Amino acid sequence: MADVKENKSPQGFYFDQQACIGCRTCQVACKDKNDLEVGYLFRKVESFETGEFPKPATFHYSGACNHCHTPACVDVCPAGATYINEEDGTVQHDDDKCIGCEYCTEACPYHHPVLIKELQVVHRCDGCINLRAVGERPACVAACPMRALDFGPIDELRPAHPEGVNQISVLPDAATTDPSVVINARPAALEGDPKPLVL
Repeated sequence: MADVKENKSPQGFYFDQQACIGCRTCQVACKDKNDLEVGYLFRKVESFETGEFPKPATFHYSGACNHCHTPACVDVCPAGATYINEEDGTVQHDDDKCIGCEYCTEACPYHHPVLIKELQVVHRCDGCINLRAVGERPACVAACPMRALDFGPIDELRPAHPEGVNQISVLPDAATTDPSVVINARPAALEGDPKPLVL
């Protein structure tokens, strides 16, 4: 198994769920930037509903790779294809080393890595590392019309958004991987038993 290297200041995403309108522009921008075929997504927007009449509530969740501090996908990769970038703490992938075993897709509690069946290689959100290298923002962040997404060092995002959490009702226990994500959650996303909502 690959060694998981500690990174003291990983970068990650801020998601303002209070501002998100579920338009899926971020999802489309990510799909376009990564030239993904039908059936593949690196960022996915899902809608949920909670409560019952006369007090129902809805919320949207825009999720991609959480660039976890202790990523399960890196820990199980037998080929060293999935690794932590030492410069910014993001989880990256080396296609040339990938053997398509899907250990990472099974280990990730967020079900993020995607096996591209036509290539038999896993692909994933890389935080738009190439765009950031030339001073641009990740495609999803730049595209959001509500400015509900941001990306940067987690040790800066968390103090800037003290209301933020890294776990909501539709996500698994964050304690196992310590995701680099900050969510300004809607109350409905923190409690109850949410059900998928098809819009």
